[in-house]
This record gives sequence, structure tokens and C-alpha cells, in this order.
Amino acid sequence: MSVRVLLCMLIALLWPGAALAGTLDHARVDFASLKGNAAGLPTVRGVTVYLPDGYAEKGRRFPTIYYLSNFFEDDRAPYADHAAQELFDRAVARGVIGGMIVVTADFTTPAGGSWYVNSPATGNWEDMLVRELVPWVDARYRTLAGRDSRGIAGDRMGGHGAIRIAMRHPETFGAVYALHPIGTGPGLQTMFSRPNWQLLQDAGSIDALRGDGYSLIFTSIFQAHLPDAARPPLFFAPPARLRDGRLEVDAALAERLNASFFLERQAALHADNLKRLRGFMFDWGRGDTVADHIVSNQAFTRTLDAFGIPYEAEEYRGGWGDRHWGEDGRIYTEMLPFFARKLVF
Repeated sequence: MSVRVLLCMLIALLWPGAALAGTLDHARVDFASLKGNAAGLPTVRGVTVYLPDGYAEKGRRFPTIYYLSNFFEDDRAPYADHAAQELFDRAVARGVIGGMIVVTADFTTPAGGSWYVNSPATGNWEDMLVRELVPWVDARYRTLAGRDSRGIAGDRMGGHGAIRIAMRHPETFGAVYALHPIGTGPGLQTMFSRPNWQLLQDAGSIDALRGDGYSLIFTSIFQAHLPDAARPPLFFAPPARLRDGRLEVDAALAERLNASFFLERQAALHADNLKRLRGFMFDWGRGDTVADHIVSNQAFTRTLDAFGIPYEAEEYRGGWGDRHWGEDGRIYTEMLPFFARKLVF
């Protein structure tokens, strides 16, 4: 442990309110990967970067954590809604983790989120993150610009995205922590039991779905994994349709959706990539009122076991994201210590 970290820990113990302060740097970036999307979503996106205390010291370089947020949360949400800056300051000052850079970006869509995949409907979000955002950050800030010092994390939808990106790009990200990821595999109910199919068929715009959370969420899933640029206004190929009051499922599109969306299906394709990671951890709350999330995460662990993929997983007492933030939350007590162990500082 460095003298600086020891000093920070001593300061925090003697003066608990004197946590050393980092800074936030906010920018607007025009991402080429999003150009030409069928839905006409803006290509200029917000990027917020947390710089730890000590960043001003010339010559020092820092590991980087890319944090992917949940539905409808842009790059500023962790700081505006969850006091993330103060939490990161406290973690660095108390030696929970060494000085680190944290990057958030705006991956939102009108349906809630992009799922961090390439889609002609809403834009090439995977390319935006891996091919544009990471090089932009490394060029602009004093990062340790290598996969061993670069982690990715996410919250619920962002947890899904973090695992997906890490398994596809182990050359870019060395470790991943997913907080309560969703969509790891099928649950107790079929995907087609959730949306209001009549509402989806009658919708004249995305705004017609406001007030129906499941229809919005599943529209975002379909736009990501069954995109169809020739089908305005929702821009997806419907995997099911109501006919005379009966739901008819298109088996070919349903299989295409399941194979693309569920992480357990993707793990089989990218097992060797997952084995290259320095660390892979995810967790979930057993009190989630949507039992599908619990069942699918439990099953995902067995899929990873079947392919011999190293990982850490924990089911804890808690609900839908209610134990993520704060000094007693899992970002502070689990995620940051995980990256302190797994990343090269």
C-alpha cells in the first residue's frame, strides 16, 4: 500500500468529513457510430468523467471504470440522483480503492435504453462505446490505457450491457462487475407475456407507449435485437402478433430474439473470451419482485459452470436496485473493492 493511500486513510479516520475531493468533467461528443439510425436519435451525447483527487499531479496515470446505467439514466444520473461523486471521493480517501477515473455516457433512447448493442433502428451503441468512447477518453485523460487497467460495470440493464460488452471485447476490458443484471436467461414467464401487444400494434408513435413500462422496455429490447429500419414508428420486427384476440408467435423471430438477447446463449459463443478476463462478478437481490430476474441469474451461474468460465456471483438480501448506492451499498462495499483487486493500478 502506498504512502499516499495510508495518508488518505489516516485523514479519513481522524477527520471523517474531510474526504479528498475529486472533480467532474462533462463534455458533449458527436459519435459517428450513431449516425444514420432509422429512429433519428441524436448523435451528440453527454459524457461525464470523474477525476479523483490527485489527478492534477503531473505524470500520474489512473485505471478507468466505465459505468453503464439503468433505464432512462443518462451520464449525469449517478451524480444527480445517487451522490456518486461523494461516494467515489470517500472510497478513494479511505483506501477502498486507489485513485480511479470513472466514465459514464448517455446511452438512452426514447424507449429507455439501447442495451449497448449495434442496431440500425437506434444506432451502433457497441461501436460507440468500444471504438469511439474508449479511445476518446484515453486521448483526453491520463489513463492507464490498457485492458488490464480498464474495467466495465453496470446497473440492471447496464449490468446486462457490461457483461455483454466484456465477453465480446476482452481485448478492451479486463474485468467486469454487473449489479443485478437482467436478461441473463429466460425466466418463469415467456417474454411475450409482458408487453401489451394491442398497444404495440396500434401505436402511432413511441409516445403512445408512455405509461406502460413493460411495453416500453420490450420495445427497447426488440429495437436492439429485432431491429427493422423499414418499420416506423417503433422500428422492430414483431416476434408476436394479436390475431382475432389470440397471440401468435413467430417461431423464427422468437429464436432469433432469444439467441441474440439472452446472455446465457451468448456465453456459449464467447466462453474463451470470458476466460481471458482478470475478473468477472455479478450479483442480484433475492427480494426482486420480478422472480424471473432471480431465476435467470441462478441459471446463468450453471451455464457458466458448464463452460468452465471463472466467475464470482452472489445472491443477497435486497430488492430491485435498492442496495446499490450509498456507503452501505454494493457499489461501495463490493464493486469498487472488486476492481481494486482485479485492475492494475
